[in-house]
Order: sequence, then C-alpha cells, then structure tokens
Amino acid sequence: MICEQLKKVKNNLPENVCLIAVSKTKPVSDLQEAYHCGQLHFGENKVQEMCDKAEQLPSDIHWHLIGHLQTNKVKYIAPFVDLIHSVDSLKLLQEINKQAEKNNRIIRVLLQFHIAEEETKFGLDLEEATALLESDSFSACKNIDVCGVMGMASFVENEEQVRSEFRQLKSIFNQLKEQYFADKASFSEISMGMSGDYQLAIEEGSTMVRIGSTIFGGR
Repeated sequence: MICEQLKKVKNNLPENVCLIAVSKTKPVSDLQEAYHCGQLHFGENKVQEMCDKAEQLPSDIHWHLIGHLQTNKVKYIAPFVDLIHSVDSLKLLQEINKQAEKNNRIIRVLLQFHIAEEETKFGLDLEEATALLESDSFSACKNIDVCGVMGMASFVENEEQVRSEFRQLKSIFNQLKEQYFADKASFSEISMGMSGDYQLAIEEGSTMVRIGSTIFGGR
C-alpha cells in the first residue's frame, strides 16, 4: 500500500523536486516499507521521535526536521540531521552552528517564513530575515549552510489564496538569492507544499514537497 502510494506521488513529481515523506507519528515498520521502495528522505517534527527512529533505521536515510525546533533540542539531532527546515530566529541559527561545530559538521538549514494568514504558524518576515542575514552574528556562523526557504500556506479551500502565498515565498527566495546568495549554488531550495496542495506548490516553484498522509494514510 505504502509502496503504491509512493510510486503514485513520485510519478507526479518533476525530476527537480525532492519528496520528503512526512513520517511523524508513523511506526518504524511504515518507514521501513517506504525505505525498501527506495524512499530515502523522511521528515519528522519532533526531535525525540526522529532520534528514536534514526537509531532503528538504515544510516543512509536523510532526516529532515520540519517542525518547530527549540534551541535546547538541537544537540540531539546535530550529529545526523540532513536538513533543518524550520529556522525562524538568529538564536536558533547560532545554536545549530555551535552544535554543528561540536560534531565537526556543516548543517544545512532553511529559513522558515510566515506566509499563511493563520497566526499560529511560526516563521520570519522579510524584514526579520534581512536583519538576521546582515548581522555580524550570522557572518560568524561558519558551520551552517543556508540552502533556501520554507513556508506553509494557509489551510483553506481557496486555491488562489494558497497559490498567492506560495508565490510570496518564491518571491522572498528570489530576493534573498539576489541580495545575499547570488554566488552560492547551494542556496537553491524552496520547501513548500504538503499532501493537499503540493501540485500548486510545484507550479509555483517548490523544490521540496513534504507529503505524509497521501503516502502513509491519515493519522
């Protein structure tokens, strides 16, 4: 079942779009099944759950932390996390840098932007991101690699609204690329789109989609 769903989703994705199978709350057996069907990128939103699963699963899996990350939890995932999607403050960035240094790693991160109308979503606005990127503290972070941006659209039926929020994120990506990362090839990722809206996200420029229920079934 999981294999079939994975194939269906992958057949709908352009080659340049990375599929992150969102495996939060799912048992290890589900992840194993997806792994045996060739899926290597998994997204978790809780640090403890990600650490537990990483211990039990093959080491060539790429782990994506997609949920809100508290600074005191960074140390647990620093040895192995592939990409942290949810960086929404300088303080968090500095902690990731510190833990990456301790582990002799460069950790890849995305800046999370608040593009939805809902108040509950975390994320930066362009002004905050600009202040962060222009700070001396950011320049001092040598063990992180900012690879792009992430955002979540509003959970609404209105396709135009969702599309316009995705466009907003693409526009932010373009601005940051031009102003701060023009000569940096690794700044190339736009993580947007989930089970309900990933096709729209791809049309608006997403390079990474975070899909859970379509692959693993509802919670």
